[in-house]
Amino acid sequence: MTTLSDPPPASCQAAPASGLKLRALFRDGQGEMHLDWPIARLDEAIQDVRGTLWLDIEDNPGEPSPAAEHLLLNVFKFHPLAVEDALRESHIPKIDDWDDYLYLVFHSSSIDPISDDLCLQELDVFLGPNYLVTYHEAPIAFLSEGREAIEHDPRDRMKHGADHLLFRFLDRSVDQSLAAIEVLDERVDQVQDAVMESLGPQNLHQIFRIKRSAIQLQRTFSPQRDVLNRLARDPYRVVKEGHRIYFRDVYDHVVRIHDISESLRDLIAGTLDTYLSVMSNRSNEIMKTLTMVTVMFMPMSFIVGFFGMNFFGEALELEARLPKWFLFFASLAVMSLSPVGMLAYAKRRHWF
Repeated sequence: MTTLSDPPPASCQAAPASGLKLRALFRDGQGEMHLDWPIARLDEAIQDVRGTLWLDIEDNPGEPSPAAEHLLLNVFKFHPLAVEDALRESHIPKIDDWDDYLYLVFHSSSIDPISDDLCLQELDVFLGPNYLVTYHEAPIAFLSEGREAIEHDPRDRMKHGADHLLFRFLDRSVDQSLAAIEVLDERVDQVQDAVMESLGPQNLHQIFRIKRSAIQLQRTFSPQRDVLNRLARDPYRVVKEGHRIYFRDVYDHVVRIHDISESLRDLIAGTLDTYLSVMSNRSNEIMKTLTMVTVMFMPMSFIVGFFGMNFFGEALELEARLPKWFLFFASLAVMSLSPVGMLAYAKRRHWF
């Protein structure tokens, strides 16, 4: 069974390392939007308490960049344990309160269209009073979509603050996971139809792959539900009280996905039971047919064996009393009629 700490399947592996990518978007206290804020001036953006800064860090997979570590430790002054968690370890979804900022681990999920494996992308988030730092090791679609939306509508997308920007990203992540659930549901329907049409090891393999993905998805969303519940209810300093209702809405979506994943596991278990039942019924039919064929030819085998003994003809002197051709055709008739008689008897008793 796969765990969250296990490496993803080959089809879900991150893209090859392409170097550190830093993108900073900054809306200053006067409402002016800067779509390409210089990394060297991050301190200035952090000091603007009325502004909103979003720094997105895309690092090398499995090879944390010293430059990224320097930014997190020395520019934003995050705790070394939180930075170590973000750079070097993979965690289940969680939230840590460091008073002046929050550290979150969140996962977005998708289904590989070829192997039906669940692909998890970890997103590490640092949320401060006026900044949002996202760290990940591979491109994440909803972050790219959020950046494009800000570029197309720079005035309104970041005016509500960093916590509202985080809500938008988490909401898009949950929507992406809901799409993964729908894909798994379609796969279950397809494999159910395939099981009823034909049996084969490929169907059994697909059932277990879908089951593994569903279990992994449920294990991921169980802690993510707790993360969003805390964001919606706990009085964190960096989350405005009026914005908790937005996280509550995302929490409701996660609860729905968690419930759907549980029902999906039941469907997969039912599909596996159906497969085994159909396989058992088909084996029974085959065994019944083979048994009936054996029974049909049993009288023939008895006659051939009985009359094939040497002493029988000598004891009764059949060869002297009857012509050989008569004995041959009589034996042939008895041997031919006995399977037919056995088959008719089995049909009458509804054995076959």
